[in-house]
Amino acid sequence: MHNQWERLADRAFRCRLAFCDVTVGLVWGTESALLVDAGTTLAEARGIAADAADLAGVPVRHVVLTHHDFDHVLGASTFPDATVYAAPPVARTLAERRDDVRAEAVRYGADPAAVDEALAAWRTPQRLVWSADIDLGGQRVAVRHPGRGHTDHDLIVVLAGTDPAVVFCGDLVEESGDPVLDTHSDPAAWPATLDRVLELGGESAVYVPGHGAVVDAAFVRRQRQWLTVHNS
Repeated sequence: MHNQWERLADRAFRCRLAFCDVTVGLVWGTESALLVDAGTTLAEARGIAADAADLAGVPVRHVVLTHHDFDHVLGASTFPDATVYAAPPVARTLAERRDDVRAEAVRYGADPAAVDEALAAWRTPQRLVWSADIDLGGQRVAVRHPGRGHTDHDLIVVLAGTDPAVVFCGDLVEESGDPVLDTHSDPAAWPATLDRVLELGGESAVYVPGHGAVVDAAFVRRQRQWLTVHNS
């Protein structure tokens, strides 16, 4: 294995990549597998692809990108046989702000040549969506936009049929640090968005942040309160 994978539920795993501690989720059914986010570089993503083949035993046919940040999206072209899902602003960011994406990745310590390789290979996601339902074969996945928060286009991935239910939150939830507020964030809307995340997942769900350890509903509510106070 190239990465350490944590079991969340039956046929639902995640790893924490060494660079930026970003979460990548892996879910599969009898027919295909789905990844949540794809890392920063093609080398990272090739390791993810090899691990996914070993763990799932079915091909990765779907990749969901939770938002436009470089550490979540730039590895996506490593999966040419997969349908890539993202909100429309992800495509606009990579089309119109590519230099900004590169500069941010390098500022965080990514190798410039590896970033350039990933950007050169970038392909616009085939499915620009705000909502989607994906059947992996005995495992159904819901992709939803619960509202504005870390960005104006955050997507989450919900597995309601597992025990426990699993919600991949992207950077709407962070465990290894405070929520990241930048120029693309909407701190006023973020608390209500987390309410919607909790509605979709439920009290007993496992919530998987974009960075950090897996959390529960109580943690998400505490982060909601932090955002409310921070915005007051």
